[in-house]
Amino acid sequence: MIRARRSRIVATLGPASSSPEMIVTLARAGADVFRLNFSHGAHETHAAVYAAIREAEKTVGRPLGILADLQGPKLRVGKFAEGPVMLKAGQAFRFDSDPTPGDETRVHLPHPEILTAMRPGATLLLDDGKLRMTVTDAGPGYANTTVVNGGKLSERKGVAVPDVVIPMSPLTAKDREDLAFALRLGVDWIALSFVQAPEDMAELRRIVEGRAAVLAKIEKPQALKVLGPILDLCDGVMVARGDLGVEMAPEEVPVAQKEILRAARERGIPVIVATQMLESMINSPTPTRAEASDVANAVYEGADAVMLSAESAAGDYPEESVSMMNRIIERVERDPRWPELMQAEQRHDDDDADVLVVAAAGAAKSGSTKCLVAFTTTGATARRLARERPLQPVLALSPDINAVRRMTLCWGIEPRVSAQPDSLEVVTTDASSKALDLGLVAPGERLLVVAGTPFGAPGAANLLRLAHAPAPSRRR
Repeated sequence: MIRARRSRIVATLGPASSSPEMIVTLARAGADVFRLNFSHGAHETHAAVYAAIREAEKTVGRPLGILADLQGPKLRVGKFAEGPVMLKAGQAFRFDSDPTPGDETRVHLPHPEILTAMRPGATLLLDDGKLRMTVTDAGPGYANTTVVNGGKLSERKGVAVPDVVIPMSPLTAKDREDLAFALRLGVDWIALSFVQAPEDMAELRRIVEGRAAVLAKIEKPQALKVLGPILDLCDGVMVARGDLGVEMAPEEVPVAQKEILRAARERGIPVIVATQMLESMINSPTPTRAEASDVANAVYEGADAVMLSAESAAGDYPEESVSMMNRIIERVERDPRWPELMQAEQRHDDDDADVLVVAAAGAAKSGSTKCLVAFTTTGATARRLARERPLQPVLALSPDINAVRRMTLCWGIEPRVSAQPDSLEVVTTDASSKALDLGLVAPGERLLVVAGTPFGAPGAANLLRLAHAPAPSRRR
């Protein structure tokens, strides 16, 4: 089953979509990667869903990726003695380390890291940004604030600090347990929430030790200030616009999205645009026109993937949501202006593999070249090709099923398991035969093959060959 599009679809699984039958349905509708949200659900539930995805993979005949999304720290206020309080603009309000239930003048903040980081002028946002406060004074165990935007404040509502780096790891004790479990399952991608600094991703990489690809969710303004160093430690990145939109002004989020997309594409790492893409389809069989345009704009920008959250996890129309996203992507990619609009400046490393890949992508611009085939051990050669955004499909062949599944998130790549070639003749015959089997070329059509010698050595792409798909009588 070959996709008729290059941008990929990530579908979150949940109560509406976790049955084996629905997972197969969503894969056939267009889902390439399934997201397991570890903010919800027991380990036993995730294990059952994981097994169902692997079975669905066999049923649909194409690899399916699995992304484990760690919850990250949930910063919340404490309890109130007599229920919710009403805060008015201009009034004073105190956050402190005293666990006594709060009132309309103060509340416990059970996160000493926040109180330690507070300074006059800092902003506190509560309840998804509905309430805003400015710190007037702070010291050991307290922060005094003035309410800027008031409203009702209930206990356990979330707290965000958009302009201060909080000295805490994004990996909580729960996250570490979930991470160990996800790695035992064998997930393909790990997403880290609330990344603030490169050290956060470095810590995750040390724990994962190559057992999965690692992805940073950019949802803190602080991360944008050190975006380059963060991405240099990532295998992928997610533009998590929901939480990012809480801590940034609405007009800043589209600009941040483009900045993240550009930086990720320069590095050749897959980038997911996420949150509220088809939000109205939680309860409606069709999206708003604005939502359709939102998905389309991400595709025009060259995003590797777009993601469904509650639409596929808990909504009334999970299949329709995936199908709609699939249709929007396919329509954009039929636009004659799409190739021009989604191209971006590329940054190429000055090594032999990149020179070869650029040459392959350039040669493939010939109208008679129908397909690019990359023999790759780790997926790096195929990702280099995807960074060039060739309009021909890229068939990535690897003997490593883990590498194949990780590539399901990458733009334009059709990854498949294949035996490691042991000669130049096998490289050519396997590439042309498999491309023909999958319908990527017709007999006699031209394809370009990228491989490396010695065979099986990671990162050794140094061979570019021209081949033609064989006639049926000539195939091995």
